[in-house]
Amino acid sequence: MTHYGIIGNPLGHSYSEGYFTDKFIREHIDATYTPHTLESIDQVEPLMSEMRGFNVTYPYKESILPYLKDMDPVAQIIGAVNVVSQATGYNTDWLGFRDSIRPLLTANDRHALLLGTGGVSKAIQYALKDLGIAYTLVSRTPREHAITYSELSPEILAQNSIIINCTPLGMVPYEQEKPAIPYAYLTPQHLLFDCIYNPAPTLFLQAGAERGCRLKNGLEMLHLQADYAWQIWNQK
Repeated sequence: MTHYGIIGNPLGHSYSEGYFTDKFIREHIDATYTPHTLESIDQVEPLMSEMRGFNVTYPYKESILPYLKDMDPVAQIIGAVNVVSQATGYNTDWLGFRDSIRPLLTANDRHALLLGTGGVSKAIQYALKDLGIAYTLVSRTPREHAITYSELSPEILAQNSIIINCTPLGMVPYEQEKPAIPYAYLTPQHLLFDCIYNPAPTLFLQAGAERGCRLKNGLEMLHLQADYAWQIWNQK
């Protein structure tokens, strides 16, 4: 029997185990998929040899890099990993996001606000470049090449029809929180994409719904990146 899994903390919100377990049953695959909640990233070392491949989620998509023997060129550019196969790191988050948001885009969707600067954000930055969409990073604290939430104005929101939540706000244990953007300035021309899929909808998407925005959560992105991960784990 072949073993796969996911590492992260927390993992109570994750649908990955159910997705792959259902896949294994449906396709008669002799394999298991197990969640591993790690208190620190150094606990990944004994798991590296136990599993043929595994997913990496919050908060370890960047801190796992020193534990890898190699990295796929795209993952190296992104600087974050969500898939590991035989100690090599890959990133399929950007593919899942790209394929999920692309059908929703209109000719006017050329600029995006990217909320958050962590591992998921890095993957989505790569995807937005691939889609030809300019973006502005929004951070809680001042940093180079980013603006802060306090700098968001009616003019900036009007210039950016796409707003993407890459923060953990809305996810366990932050279900009662949402990014501090000025929601009153949102319009039906805005597309809100939340990388979080559980709970559905998040407070971020609920606030967008109240303003008539186009909405998408991260469930399809999860499924798409998982399918790309499966291809990596089984490539010859």
